[in-house]
Amino acid sequence: MREIDVSIITEAVRKMSVSANTDLGEDVLGAFERGLATEESPTGRAVFKALLKNAQIARDEQVPMCQDTGFAVVFVELGQDAHITGGSLEKAINEGVRQGYQQGYLRKSICDPFTRANTKDNTPAVIITELVEGDKLKLTMAPKGGGSENMARVTMLTPSGGKKAVMDFIVQRCQEAGSNPCPPVIVGAAVGGTPEKAAILAKKALLRKIGSVNPDPELAQMEAELLKRINNLGMGPQGLGGRNYALAVHLDKHPCHIATLPLAVQICCHASRHKEVTL
Repeated sequence: MREIDVSIITEAVRKMSVSANTDLGEDVLGAFERGLATEESPTGRAVFKALLKNAQIARDEQVPMCQDTGFAVVFVELGQDAHITGGSLEKAINEGVRQGYQQGYLRKSICDPFTRANTKDNTPAVIITELVEGDKLKLTMAPKGGGSENMARVTMLTPSGGKKAVMDFIVQRCQEAGSNPCPPVIVGAAVGGTPEKAAILAKKALLRKIGSVNPDPELAQMEAELLKRINNLGMGPQGLGGRNYALAVHLDKHPCHIATLPLAVQICCHASRHKEVTL
């Protein structure tokens, strides 16, 4: 049994809270470059130039790439042979978020759903935990902005609708979202399971590296077709027209009940922020 002290976890989350908000991944930057090279619209190309410049400033000056520094969503893969010592895993993660958002001068956006009173430190985080083999602890910090989060949807389709119904709903959701999620976007979607399972899988799909190929050939084909259909809507970067509304579509699936066809769609803005560490 390998022991991992909570102080190490807190420090890791503190660092990721800041770095995720200031240092955009190379896969996202590469997608911006491809968008700049392929975008037909002059306005769209100007948007990509601005996004690249903004990302560079954020990285060089260690300032947030967006004023909305997001809800702290933390994916946890806990090895069954690892033992957390010195306190609670949940408390350690929340303390890391608290320290990171305070010390990094990041906007605190979390509030009571009714009174709207701000918690003042961006906690509590949303923590999604999975028990896996081994003795390691993998943490993925994914700050999620409110504008794109508002565009998420979970629906229960008619099973007979099949792939067509799934794909039509995803395209329709993007069309309805328009400029609200600050495109260019990454679309994460998951079909199957239960509504809550699909929602988690769809959000996790957003973490996949842009440009990677889905290992499931059927899903890979659907992703390519969906990306083409969504971009052919002509909404473009920031919804100002063009052919690069979505940078990627990432799909996942899970077995479901014979009487159901759950579908979750999660849309992430161009600031596709996530960092990970394995302890």
